Amino acid sequence: MAILGAPLDLGASRRGVDMGPSAIRYAQLDEHLEGLGLRVTDYGNVMAELPEVASERDERARYLPAILGSCAQIAARVASIAGSGALPIVLGGDHSIAMGTLAGLSAVYGSGGVLWVDAHGDLNRPHTSPSGNVHGMPLAAALGRCGFELEGMSAAPWVDPKRVALVGVRALDEGEKQLVKELDLCVLTMADVDRRGVSEVMQQALGVVRGPDSAGFVHLSLDVDVCDPEIAPGVGTPVRGGLSYREAHLAMEELAESGLLTSIELVEVNPVLDHANLTGELAVELAASALGARIL
Repeated sequence: MAILGAPLDLGASRRGVDMGPSAIRYAQLDEHLEGLGLRVTDYGNVMAELPEVASERDERARYLPAILGSCAQIAARVASIAGSGALPIVLGGDHSIAMGTLAGLSAVYGSGGVLWVDAHGDLNRPHTSPSGNVHGMPLAAALGRCGFELEGMSAAPWVDPKRVALVGVRALDEGEKQLVKELDLCVLTMADVDRRGVSEVMQQALGVVRGPDSAGFVHLSLDVDVCDPEIAPGVGTPVRGGLSYREAHLAMEELAESGLLTSIELVEVNPVLDHANLTGELAVELAASALGARIL
């Protein structure tokens, strides 16, 4: 296991997620994983600019040059980690860091699959985004629909749209809905979880991200706001009606049992909005479940 921090908050409208990596580390991520018998190395953080010194430039994609600069660093580090045979665990920061993670994985494995566990679709493009916040665009960018480029990396797409599954979604903008239909993406909403149960939903999602030949990578991009704000108060864009504590853990346990996982990303933990690091601790617990922690 190789931990890499990405303290980037330029993609979000609320400050504080740059402290997410520290909050997750403070919740003893390495100790939890070592308790599972895993060997863990922490590679520190990539550099990220502050909004006070970064140039906004374009209101349709705010702070984009600085965000892409940080994501290029993330991509290079993730490619190095994955190329060494370790499993990258990237700690955000806002969800725009996923562009770097997925570009880096693609550089090593080629196109792969992604399990996007999030209250939001993150499928906006600059011309469809209501806010111009780039943390609402990374999955669209990874699918090659934003035209963003990362220095030193091949052009997107970095993931196969046929191997993308979104789980726990309950807030989509109109532009995102259009892209879902255009690409025929697998989107499993909270209504699906309510009707069918999280286990059945996860089995469908895992079948999608596995693909026909299980080639390439399978990445978990976990935005903690997929959980209900009652158990995850420290997030920048909370949406009521999310996964319960046990539903979230069961989803991660199903992922661990599949044996597919090649990388993890934990994003949008905001200690400024949290209560006694409750959300940071939840992120650590869910990562442990995804990597094999069990009740018995």
